[in-house]
Amino acid sequence: MTGGASKGSYDKVYGAFEWDRPDKCNFARDVIDAWAKKDPGKTALVWADDGGTVAKRSFAEISHASKRAASLLAGLGVKRGDTVLIILPRLIAWWEVLTACLRMGAVASPGTTQLSSRDIAYRIHASGATCIVTDAANAPKLDAVAGDLPKGFVRVLADGSRDGWTSYQDGIATAAPDFPGTDTAADEVALCYFTSGTTGNPKMALHGHDYGFGHVTTGKYWLDLGPDDLHWNIADNGWAKAAWSSYFGPWLQGAALFVHHAAVFDVAETLSMFDRFPITTMCCAPTIYRMFVQQDLTRFEFPSLRHCVAAGEPLNPGVIAIWKEATGLVPYDGYGQTETTILCANMLDIPVRAGSMGKPAPGIVLDIIDNDARPVPPGTEGDIAVRVRPNPPRGLFLGYKNDPEKTAETFKGDYYLTGDRAYRDEDGYFWFVSRADDVIISAGYRIGPFEVESALLEHPAVAESAVVGAPDDTRGEVVKAFVVLAGGHAPSQDLVAEIQTHVKATTAPYKYPRQIEFVQTLPKTVSGKIRRVELRTQDADKV
Repeated sequence: MTGGASKGSYDKVYGAFEWDRPDKCNFARDVIDAWAKKDPGKTALVWADDGGTVAKRSFAEISHASKRAASLLAGLGVKRGDTVLIILPRLIAWWEVLTACLRMGAVASPGTTQLSSRDIAYRIHASGATCIVTDAANAPKLDAVAGDLPKGFVRVLADGSRDGWTSYQDGIATAAPDFPGTDTAADEVALCYFTSGTTGNPKMALHGHDYGFGHVTTGKYWLDLGPDDLHWNIADNGWAKAAWSSYFGPWLQGAALFVHHAAVFDVAETLSMFDRFPITTMCCAPTIYRMFVQQDLTRFEFPSLRHCVAAGEPLNPGVIAIWKEATGLVPYDGYGQTETTILCANMLDIPVRAGSMGKPAPGIVLDIIDNDARPVPPGTEGDIAVRVRPNPPRGLFLGYKNDPEKTAETFKGDYYLTGDRAYRDEDGYFWFVSRADDVIISAGYRIGPFEVESALLEHPAVAESAVVGAPDDTRGEVVKAFVVLAGGHAPSQDLVAEIQTHVKATTAPYKYPRQIEFVQTLPKTVSGKIRRVELRTQDADKV
C-alpha cells in the first residue's frame, strides 16, 4: 500500500505549502459526511477487544450515529457552546460522541479514564461543563461528587444502565436520525483540553473548529496516510494525541483507524495485533517502543506495517536500532503540543537522524530564539518558538480558558513560546534539550508537580514536599517526591507504600510518585519558592 506523502520532497512541499483559511468549517460536516457521501461503505474504524470481538464502522455509519448522538444530547438540553466532558476508554461511542459535539457546536472536553472523582469535579466546575459522557467503570466517580454538581447537569452512560443516568445506547436507538448541523466559525471554540503546568491546577487549552483541519500536515506528511491505510495510534483517548492521530489526522486523509480496547496493556498481545490485522502505520510514545524492544521481536510478524512514528519525548538511538532490525522501519519522531498541531518532525524524504526532532512541518515557521525573541545561530540552545505574525499557523490554540494572563505569557514578539528548549544544527534539524519549566513527561503523560504535591500534603505524615522528574529507562521520567515528614513520623518502606497508595486514591493514579526520598529540608529561594531545579541536579549527581 502507498501512503499519503512517502515519496514527496520536503523542500518542495515546505516551500509551496499554504494554509486554507475558511471563515466557517465543521469537521463532522466537511470531512465525516463528505467521506460518507463519496464512498458510503468506506471503512473508518476497525475495533477489536481483548476478548476476540471485532467490529467495523464505515464513515457513513459514524456519520449516522453522530447525528443520532447529537439529537440525543440536544434533547437532554445540551446547546451550542456548552461543554461536554467525554471520559471514555476506547469504546466506539468516543468517536461518535466527539463527532456529535463538533456537529452541533458543543465544546468537547476529552479526559483520561484515570481521573479521580476530585479531578472530574474540578474539570466540571472549571470548564463550566453541563454534561458528561462516560462508562460504567467511571460513573461511580461522578456519583461520589453528585452533591457538588451544577443544577441540571446531564449524565450519559455509554454502556449499560444506571439510576440517574441516561443510557447512550437506548438513547441513540430512538433519537432523531438526522441533525441539521451547525455552520460553525473557524475560531468558534470546539475543544477544551486540560494540560498540566508547573504551578496550579491544569490549564484549559481551547481550540477552534479550525484546529482539526490544521492536522492535515499531521496526517498527510508525518503519519504519511492515504485512503488505503489502517492506522493504529496506541494512546489514551483522553489526551490531545488522540485528536492528532486517532481522529483528525487520519480521517482527513480518509484512512481507517485501528482501535484495540483492552482492560490492561499487554506488550505481547499488543505486538500480536500487527499479524492479526493489516495495520499499515503506527504511532506510539517512546515508552511503548522501549517496552516493545524488551520482547523477543523475532516471535512477531509485521506483514503490513510500512511506516511508524513516535512522539512525546526523544526516542533513544538504541531502541531505534533494535526496532529497525526487527521491522526494517525507523520510527519518525515528531514534536508538537496540546496547544498546537505537528510543529516539527521527521517526514517526507528527510533522512532520519536518531534523536532529532526533524525539521519544521509545512506551514510552520519554527525558530530557536533568545530572551529578546531573536533567532539564534545554529548550534545555540534557546527557546523553541513558532512564528505567529503576521498570520498564525492553522490549528494554533485560541488561548487558555479564563486565564488571559497565562495566555499572554506564551507569546513574545512575533512568536508563540512552546516552553521547550532545543538547538538547530547547520542542516536545519532540531534537537530537543529540555522543558523550560518543571513539568514531568512520564510514559507520554504530562504531570504538573503542583498536582502531586497537593495530593501528598493531604497525607498526615507529609509536612512539605517537592516533586521532580527522575530519569527512567522505560518511562523516560518517573515522578519522584522529596518529602519532609511531620512530627511523630519516621521514614520507612511501609510509609513509602502508604503515601503512594494515598496519592493513587487522591488523584489520577498515573501521577503517583514511583520514588520517594525523605529529607530534612527543601531548597528554596529567598522568597520561599522551592528550587526544583536544585533537587534535580542533586539527584543527577547521585547517579
